[in-house]
Amino acid sequence: MNGFRSALGEFLLDLRAQKLRTALTIFGIVWGTVAIVVLLAFGMGFKKQLSINMHGIGESIAIMFPGSTTRAHEGFGIGRPIRLVEEDAWMLAREVRTLRSVCPEYSGEVQLKVGENIINTSAGGVYPIYSDMRNILPANGGRFVNAMDLRDRRRVLFLGNETKRLLFGDGEAIGKVVAVGTVPFTVIGVMQKKIQNSSYNRRDQDRVYMPATTYASLYGETHVRNIIFTPQDPRSAEATITRVREVLGKKYRFDPADLDAVFIWDTGQFDRFIFYFFLAFNIFMGVIGGFTLGVGGIGVANIMFIVVQERIKEIGIRRAVGARRSHIMAQFFLETLAIIALGSSLGFVIALGITEALQYVPIKDFVGTPVVSWEVALATALVLGAVALSAGLFPARRAANLNIVESLRA
Repeated sequence: MNGFRSALGEFLLDLRAQKLRTALTIFGIVWGTVAIVVLLAFGMGFKKQLSINMHGIGESIAIMFPGSTTRAHEGFGIGRPIRLVEEDAWMLAREVRTLRSVCPEYSGEVQLKVGENIINTSAGGVYPIYSDMRNILPANGGRFVNAMDLRDRRRVLFLGNETKRLLFGDGEAIGKVVAVGTVPFTVIGVMQKKIQNSSYNRRDQDRVYMPATTYASLYGETHVRNIIFTPQDPRSAEATITRVREVLGKKYRFDPADLDAVFIWDTGQFDRFIFYFFLAFNIFMGVIGGFTLGVGGIGVANIMFIVVQERIKEIGIRRAVGARRSHIMAQFFLETLAIIALGSSLGFVIALGITEALQYVPIKDFVGTPVVSWEVALATALVLGAVALSAGLFPARRAANLNIVESLRA
């Protein structure tokens, strides 16, 4: 305890005696800490926002579209069209055990009319599970299609939020009637606004949805436009997709390796791309911030070498009266740690202030806003620890290894 107090006293005396030198040294650590925290926080924020944008279409879903064969198989030639029906979705649910959820989807162009407002858009005939799979959530006061709507083939309509604005403006839509072609439908819900940067028909905000049974009976459809499914584990998506092709290939007698017979868009591939891309991106950002902090650490080490040189006689006297090398080394190492701790604390507070201020800058929809997560804090702490160890160890060892006689002569 006495050794720590002595080291602290020496550090405070040096602060008072060399204010400018110490301030510039601390500034290097402050700037390096701000750089690494803000850069890593930007990387985490960008990753989070990109993931949110991508998941507007759904969480790790796969969308399957019918195609045509490009390989001869079991006596059938190429160019044979494959058309999907609702039963295919339920068959996959039974036979592919790694599926978590599956939903067939009808789709087509329709004209909507409310008074004098007329728009053309895409209508989907779906099941209730579609809402969860596609992240289509109803706003307050409304709902999505349910089992009773399907059973009774009700003429009910769920509107995308932009479709609602075009038809009703700022007015209430739920409970109102919309003409789909010439057929009246009752609005049961409006979609919550969401960010969506990919789609396969139109953006959900521009579409409308009705029960699948209503769509099939109204338009006489027997074939679905596509089937959506979600693997139980996104990491096994490739195996699940292979099994889906095998099951359908057996029914429709096409080669499961014929990727054009049914086209499957695995949106989970983008999640895997995001993971590896931002792993490299954040490492790159961390290296840049680490170099900046390393420059500050070099400044601290240089200053400590100067301090050792200035206090050679003091070191000789302390060694002569019985101080051990470990005591001398600990003193200078603690002084280095004190400088770095002070600078990094100030830098972290400034970085938090910068990231908080950026929350109010309108850039979220594009690149996200910085996020100081535990990963950022841990990475910063590791870099600071390496800098402190490097900057403090070498000057402290030099001080501890000084010759007592030569030090007294200085």
